[in-house]
Parts: sequence; C-alpha cells; structure tokens
Amino acid sequence: MKIRATIICEEARQVLLVRKPNSRWTLPGGTVERGETHVEAAIRELAEETGLDAENLLYLMRIKDGATEHHVFEASVANLTEAGPRNEISDCLWHPLDAMAQLQLKKGTREILEAFRRRL
Repeated sequence: MKIRATIICEEARQVLLVRKPNSRWTLPGGTVERGETHVEAAIRELAEETGLDAENLLYLMRIKDGATEHHVFEASVANLTEAGPRNEISDCLWHPLDAMAQLQLKKGTREILEAFRRRL
C-alpha cells in the first residue's frame, strides 16, 4: 500500500489544486518517505510542490483510494499568495470548493474534497 500525505489549503472557500503535465487536478502531497512522519511529509511536499510554508497542520482524515492511503491535513499558511508550481508540478490553481464538479479530478481527490466540504 502506498502511504501519501495530502494537504488541503483553503481560503475563502477556495482550495489549492496542483497537477503534473497532462494529468488531472489533485491536492498537493506525496509519498511518505522512509523515516518520515506523515506531518513531515505533508510539510515537505507542500513546500516542494507549491513553495508554501505550512505553519500549522490539522489532521483531518484517512481515506483509501485503491492501493493508496491518504493521510489528509488542513494547512494554515501565511504566504498563500506566493503559491506557484514547483518541481514536477506544472500548474497551481485556487478553485472554488463548491464548483469542483467542473474540473477533472482524481477519484481520491474528489472524495477528500467532498468530505472536507461537508465538514465546513
């Protein structure tokens, strides 16, 4: 099973989405590396993919998507306006949480965002 740290950055009912070239939109995050905690992976992946620095993380949920187990965190971030694609990420997008049906999202991302929206 692949263990992934997944991060939700939300501001004014918009969430930050990322994508690799020719891929569907997803939430920032990635594989938890050996010797790394879920929190450490979430902080590292957010910085690597978007340039954002998480100040506080709140553990929200665990969701299984096929062979992937997502450990989902909500991040408090001070430098939200500085979000931009980094490393393997080609695009970053702030998108209204209530309009996610318009986007091509990965299945796990859609499930996570639906659960998050119900929580708000």
